[in-house]
Amino acid sequence: MAFDASQLERLGDYRWLIPRRARVGMLTDALIYSDDRLLRDVLRDQCLEQAANVAMLPGIAGRSLAMPDIHQGYGFPIGGVAATVPEEGGVVSPGGVGFDINCGVRLLASTLTVDGVRPKLRELVNQLFRDIPSGAGRGGDVRVSYQDLDRVLEEGAAWMVAHGYGQPEDLETCEEGGTIDGGDPGAVSDRAKKRGLPQIGTLGSGNHFLEVQYVDQIFDDTAAQTLGLTPNQIVVLVHSGSRGLGHQVCTDSLRDMDESMRRYGISLPDRQLACVPVHSKEGQDYLGAMRASANFAWANRQGITHFTRGAFKRIFGEVHDLRVVYDVCHNIAKLERHPVSGRERLVMVHRKGATRAFAPGRPEIPEAYRSIGQPVLIPGSMGTASYVLMGATGAMAETFGTTCHGAGGVMSRTAARK
Repeated sequence: MAFDASQLERLGDYRWLIPRRARVGMLTDALIYSDDRLLRDVLRDQCLEQAANVAMLPGIAGRSLAMPDIHQGYGFPIGGVAATVPEEGGVVSPGGVGFDINCGVRLLASTLTVDGVRPKLRELVNQLFRDIPSGAGRGGDVRVSYQDLDRVLEEGAAWMVAHGYGQPEDLETCEEGGTIDGGDPGAVSDRAKKRGLPQIGTLGSGNHFLEVQYVDQIFDDTAAQTLGLTPNQIVVLVHSGSRGLGHQVCTDSLRDMDESMRRYGISLPDRQLACVPVHSKEGQDYLGAMRASANFAWANRQGITHFTRGAFKRIFGEVHDLRVVYDVCHNIAKLERHPVSGRERLVMVHRKGATRAFAPGRPEIPEAYRSIGQPVLIPGSMGTASYVLMGATGAMAETFGTTCHGAGGVMSRTAARK
């Protein structure tokens, strides 16, 4: 049964609560970030029902959260955030990460300006299309052996840089340095590896893109200076993830967990929320495969970066820098330390279609940006602006340091196809 506005408690202009008493089985409240206009779209699908179901996950800490770009997804809503406490039976759920593991965004900054690029824009776009494959199932020009792929799954973007697809400084401004520890190639199925083998350096399909943009407006001079962004500067925004490999890892894990839940005494109203305790064998297998997929995605975006530089060089005669400003993922589950009920806890934070937005000073932020907060890249829709934001203190207290991941959608992909 879907929610309607009368069942929500208004907490302010942009916050709505689904109280835990609203559904049998909810262990906590669900908090929705939305204004009145967005809420009308939110109420059209089952995403609030999904947010309430997430509040039933064993070991959940704090509230089930929904960012402003919430819409219906698989199990979790897209835009959903939830943290669980592993030491208290907390679970990990593939639905809380999604099928495109470490789908994320990378911003590249050039030394070119709008006036310098506009006369050759069509040539540039055509060259980018030739050099960076897009579309479902498309393969690319990064040739790796089966053995090399295992190294990619362990080392991520660092493997690409070591093999000539970038510079070491590219890694300094990536989330996790472009490599998350604990990637386990042995936990990735043979089918997943075969799907991913030809796909490094490719965009994929759906809402993935590479867009040539320019800096239109600056709101914070200090942050812009720290990030190296100036008015009319040409930048490139890349949105892609772990391609067929990550999709297969999620598919495999959902099947395995669906069969295992009964053994752990877990019962939830939606099979799409399949989950197991973090410390279980199945949980550790999934996390090893998920981290390997995340590393594959960082390698993929590193490959796209390399070929983008090549396209710029062909059209403009030199690379013109294309420095990595930042690379951030928005489909992942991570162990992080956050305050829960007045004390710091180690929690497994699921972010699905949601972006980490840590406040200044957190050690996870690259040293160059630690004084201003973590960069947050929010792509717009076609024809509307994208934004570079900075993590703020309020997010640490309210959302485990998280915000939205993009312009969002007013309906699910299935509904859009229909």
